[in-house]
Amino acid sequence: MSQSGDYGAENITVLEGLEAVRKRPGMYIGSTGPRGLHHLVWEVVDNSVDEAMAGRCSRIEVRLLADGGIQVADDGRGIPVDEHPTMKRSALEVVLTVLHAGGKFDNKSYAVSGGLHGVGVSVVNALSSQLIAEIKRDGKRYRQSYVRGVPQGPVATIGEVAEDDTGTTITFWPDAQVFTETLELSWDTLTTRFRETAFLTAGLEITLIDERPQPLPDLGVDAAPEPLPDEDPDPAVRQVTFRFDGGLRDFVTHLNASKSPLHSEVLSFTASTDEGSDEPAEVEVALQWSADSYHESIHTFANTINTHEGGTHEEGFKKALTGVVTRFANDQKLLPTTGKEKDLKLTGEDIREGLTAIVSVKLSDPQFEGQTKTKLGNTYIRSFVEVASNERIRVWFEEHPGEAKAIVNKAVHSARARLAARQARDLTRRKGLLDSGNLPVKLAECRSKDASATEIFIVEGDSAGGSSKMARDSEIQAILPIRGKILNVEKARLGKVLENKEIQALITAIGTGVGEDFDLSKARYHKIVMLMDADVDGAHIRTLVLTFAFRHMRQLIEAGYVYIAQPPLYAISPPGARERDKDKIRYAYSDRERDAVIAQIRNGNGNGDGNGNQGKIGLRRFKGLGEMDPEELWRTTMDPQRRVMLQVTMDDAARADEMFSILMGEDVEGRRNFIVSNARDVRYLDV
Repeated sequence: MSQSGDYGAENITVLEGLEAVRKRPGMYIGSTGPRGLHHLVWEVVDNSVDEAMAGRCSRIEVRLLADGGIQVADDGRGIPVDEHPTMKRSALEVVLTVLHAGGKFDNKSYAVSGGLHGVGVSVVNALSSQLIAEIKRDGKRYRQSYVRGVPQGPVATIGEVAEDDTGTTITFWPDAQVFTETLELSWDTLTTRFRETAFLTAGLEITLIDERPQPLPDLGVDAAPEPLPDEDPDPAVRQVTFRFDGGLRDFVTHLNASKSPLHSEVLSFTASTDEGSDEPAEVEVALQWSADSYHESIHTFANTINTHEGGTHEEGFKKALTGVVTRFANDQKLLPTTGKEKDLKLTGEDIREGLTAIVSVKLSDPQFEGQTKTKLGNTYIRSFVEVASNERIRVWFEEHPGEAKAIVNKAVHSARARLAARQARDLTRRKGLLDSGNLPVKLAECRSKDASATEIFIVEGDSAGGSSKMARDSEIQAILPIRGKILNVEKARLGKVLENKEIQALITAIGTGVGEDFDLSKARYHKIVMLMDADVDGAHIRTLVLTFAFRHMRQLIEAGYVYIAQPPLYAISPPGARERDKDKIRYAYSDRERDAVIAQIRNGNGNGDGNGNQGKIGLRRFKGLGEMDPEELWRTTMDPQRRVMLQVTMDDAARADEMFSILMGEDVEGRRNFIVSNARDVRYLDV
């Protein structure tokens, strides 16, 4: 029997048809913007990952074609091509044309599946201008082509292969009629996702190849970039391969690369339910404490799906961890027994300070809930993970008493700091420094009290503050200037953070409180917008504020309340245009957009203004917000009808955690290496 003999057409279960996908694509992939575009790739790759989790696939290759196509190839069993018993057509065609048709619903072909959260490759087919499927199985190679979801003929046999040569290759071209905003896939987004997937599937090799033309950094209108030393003027195709035989251990090591480990060995374990269980499940955990980190970083997954809202698996792990550490501390008499600290008790937060942990579960029927359907709700998983974690962590502590004592000592220091932070909060509360009824003097409040309709702009300095106050819509827009660079909270505990006056102003203006007192329902604005200069100092201040939000007000980001304003870099006016001809001025938000606007002006009227006036195109580079008059700042950056803003999301908390640790932590060498390795991707450099 061939390797694919246990997976045939009878394993394909049909749930419903592929109706209205092209009419309402947002219902199936979330949006037709960049997120939806990338979702197409995830759908196809997740099918290959499911094969890997079933032990039938070891390699996945994703290729970004020069013509805009995406090709995903694996060495799995290959999608069945024989006739489906009830649909009376090829199983391959059923999979590609019927929504929610696949081998994931009967728990026979796949014990666990990440693809259960998606909508299937059929939606990819429907939203692609063209799709080609090639299958290798049973000693033959098969092929079928589609145009916007419509088969262009039956499945055809196009050759022979070795009996053990199996796999699926899907090549598709996202439809420009659907994805009108962009067809450009992000290298960073793809590599982040594939690196994470490889960590979660030990031994799986994922290769990303980018055959698209690689643009050189854009350094100016008239400047041609010089090749870097030892660099081919025609950059080679980008390619990267991820494979981590250590699985989650390697994941934790990667996340902690810029930190100082409290214990050298990553604690890791796996556990499974008994064979024949009615609710089969498997859990894999890896964790390590860092000596120089004050924040916990727990990342959870279910069937490789990032459950950044947590759920029952996270609850079970946390309960077990707190119980084991507390019992060990009491048994070893490591807690203070005299003086003012004789009643000191460790909390879960104390124990998790400096902890990086990955909790990954695999189960046959995951139930997701929460605001973004990324919270695991299966109740039996809580006790399963708790029991498994309790036993494995307890044994590790007993076998590593020195490291275990160091972990408890760190937790004790955290408990002391927690009490000091509480005293600091009480003190600032008594002084009214964090009381939303005692708003910062420099806050220019808006008139509306409807939080869902209001927004606050956090601006850099008094100059930008004055300009933005004059530019704003005072009914719904508040302005909070902050002076200089706030405290880097990555290197400080909460008690120290609360002493910073600029952070006090932020906390008070936003209204939610911080730490144990945080309450999202008390947010005074539902848009918190960072509006900083487009230079190095502005970027640094924005990063400091984002670090504070990520570490101490993460719920604001998870709720979608945090934004980054995008003031233009350039104002461009055609030849002959005067200062008062505001309707003729065009704005560019990047060097690339600047060049495109200039080219349009030149090509559109022969470098003239259309009235016979020939001359030079006007170009202004904004070095700071203070250089814009209020009307210009409103028109380009603050007007809700015309502005461009980026919403800060939690799509990948692990990657965000890693970036904040690298950019804002103590590891100077790691930060330097990151900057050097990413220098070629810089599109604008302020010098």
